[in-house]
Amino acid sequence: MKSASQEKRRRKSPAGVRKEQQIRQHLATEAARIIVRERSTSYQVAKQKAAGRLGIPSTRSLPSNEEVEQAIIAYQRLFYGDQQRLRLRALRQTALNAMLFFEQFKPRLVGSVLNGTATEHAEVCLHLFAETAEEVDWFLMNHSIPHKVVNKRFFIHSDTQQTYPAYRFIADDTPIEATVFPSKGLRQAPRTTVDGQTIERASTQVVKALLENDELP
Repeated sequence: MKSASQEKRRRKSPAGVRKEQQIRQHLATEAARIIVRERSTSYQVAKQKAAGRLGIPSTRSLPSNEEVEQAIIAYQRLFYGDQQRLRLRALRQTALNAMLFFEQFKPRLVGSVLNGTATEHAEVCLHLFAETAEEVDWFLMNHSIPHKVVNKRFFIHSDTQQTYPAYRFIADDTPIEATVFPSKGLRQAPRTTVDGQTIERASTQVVKALLENDELP
């Protein structure tokens, strides 16, 4: 049984809490810089690189993906300003065009174009819903759109991973990635394989509203 003095030492002091918050913020800021300037696409890799460059053990005080997202938005506002606003608006317009094209598959926008962290080389990521993935394949072929298929992995239930086909192609000089889920998958958003958080999805109506309001996070 732990003594009162041992329990007291185990608890973090206010100064210790503040120091840990500062470390997390420094790591989030450096990870954001790595993602924006070095074109990293993995939050986890960027956080590990940031820890190495700042001389902080990678097992200590790593920021969450949400903290890194907020740091990316702040970094882009500081160094890119209106350029980032115009870039994000153009990407969201491309996303909306793609969603209207895929209307029969109940498209949802996900990722950096939705949350506002899209960089210069970002791709538009969509979730589509169909009885079979072949429906989307045939749809693209019928419209003479060159594409390739890759596999994407997500957590759906508990710690179970599932693989889904994703179709990649170019539209308006922008890469599009459309992952196909079963029709019933519309009712339950998957979780990321990195931190287990539920992936935010936006309908066509929501994306239209973002463009109409020119809304940025």
